[in-house]
Amino acid sequence: MTKKLLLGVEAIGQGAIDGGISGVYAYPGTPSTEITEYIQDNEVAISRNLHREWSANEKTAFESALGMSYAGKRALVCMKHVGLNVAADPFMNSAMTGINGGLIIAVADDPSMHSSQNEQDSRYYGRFAMIPVFEPSNQQEAYDMTRTGFELSEKLGTPVLLRVTTRLAHSRAGVILAPAAVSENALILPSDPFQFILLPAFARKRYQTLLDKQERFEHAAEVSEFNSFIDGYDKSAGIVCCGIAMNYLMENFPDGCPHPILKISQYPLPSNLVKILEQQVEKLIVIEEGYPIVEEQLKGFFGYGKPVSGKLDGTLPRTGELNPDIIAKALKLDSNAASSIPGLVANRPPSLCKGCGHHDMFKALDEVTADYGPGHIFSDIGCYTLGILPPYHSGYTCVDMGASVTMAKGAADAGLFPSVAVIGDSTFTHSGITGLLDAVYEKSNILIMIGDNESTSMTGGQDSAAFGKIESICAGAGVNPEHIHVIEALPKNHEKLVDLIRRELDYEGVSVIIPRRECVQKSARRISESKKQKSGICAS
Repeated sequence: MTKKLLLGVEAIGQGAIDGGISGVYAYPGTPSTEITEYIQDNEVAISRNLHREWSANEKTAFESALGMSYAGKRALVCMKHVGLNVAADPFMNSAMTGINGGLIIAVADDPSMHSSQNEQDSRYYGRFAMIPVFEPSNQQEAYDMTRTGFELSEKLGTPVLLRVTTRLAHSRAGVILAPAAVSENALILPSDPFQFILLPAFARKRYQTLLDKQERFEHAAEVSEFNSFIDGYDKSAGIVCCGIAMNYLMENFPDGCPHPILKISQYPLPSNLVKILEQQVEKLIVIEEGYPIVEEQLKGFFGYGKPVSGKLDGTLPRTGELNPDIIAKALKLDSNAASSIPGLVANRPPSLCKGCGHHDMFKALDEVTADYGPGHIFSDIGCYTLGILPPYHSGYTCVDMGASVTMAKGAADAGLFPSVAVIGDSTFTHSGITGLLDAVYEKSNILIMIGDNESTSMTGGQDSAAFGKIESICAGAGVNPEHIHVIEALPKNHEKLVDLIRRELDYEGVSVIIPRRECVQKSARRISESKKQKSGICAS
């Protein structure tokens, strides 16, 4: 048996390779990005020529993975929690079509919003779609669930959602690897030619099929090796512990918890195991990372029976990540809470890298829009979002990927002038193009600034689907070529960019300005790699 020290996300990547995938599809998003990067750099994945390129967005990634499943192959699709919103359409419908080759959706949630707009809990999506959900409690389970999840997916004929959170995704532990799958699935089309056709006549049958599978899904959770009942002598309370919360609980009880525990890492909720716990204890305490989904189910399940406490009654906080000290406080144990950060240690607010081309874009934009007052700039998701912060204050919205273009359009529809959208190259191809089409169709009076640093820089510099294509995409969408401008984002071009922005604000229609300069971090890596290659050539 081989043992590796892996991040949780790396364990998922390794489990997928060992589970016999033929491809991974994803759009980079913290904390899920490294799943795909691990597979991209893995020698076995390279030797097997697994598909491992980035997709334009999570929806296209999901649909491509579903297409691979249709062809009988096993596929992994990865995203962060808000990315599942983008992929919600194919996700929900894939529960209806079912799968042909095994399909796992790996979703990384971000409690405490370390790098996200919200704290949404993807387990709700799993329940909404009525499909099995895995929630590993440690890196070993992340590996095991991914590796065997494809078998479960094919056995039950359904996609499987694998939900992790930031703390598990980005912490390391030793993982024991099992023997890899001997080979990938053979190419084989679905035996039912109507399986993936969701016209109403077929979709009604597929929906009934999904409903008929629910008993099998719950039975799989009841007998799952990832769900377990652990007895205890103190029956004053029973603890229902979900996913990574199990680690937080056991850190408070290194010699074993005195209370009976039901550990849940596979859903739907195993009702028989819940009954075993409930019958033995005076009350239930639910510890889960994210929303109180299990707590809500137990309160509905037992009605006015045993008391159930957790996040809904304030025993645990509704916001932020859990940790061992929070659990200790909830259980009225002595807490070893870390001392507060000394006052002399000041927080360092996030800021754009020195030398970043976005500095030049914001300086020019601020100079021009100062004549109109605040509230005219709509920002988006990416490095340039930092332009909202001091010293620039260049932006008054940041809602979701692509919203800068459509919100600027809507504000212009309402009569706001000027109305300026700031979006990055990767975000533009992710979900800004459709908004541009609306704006062009309605001849909206907006200016779109596409900050092109030639990569998906916020998540590590991955290749962007926009590379070398932005001007042609805008022209193809119908923007007048005379109002598509590319300018190198450099201090020496400041006055030129200011004049360009002023001129395009005077144009009554859709204008696009593309301040372009390679990401300084990507540039540094490229130069470093070039030097290494030259050194290798010289040495040889």
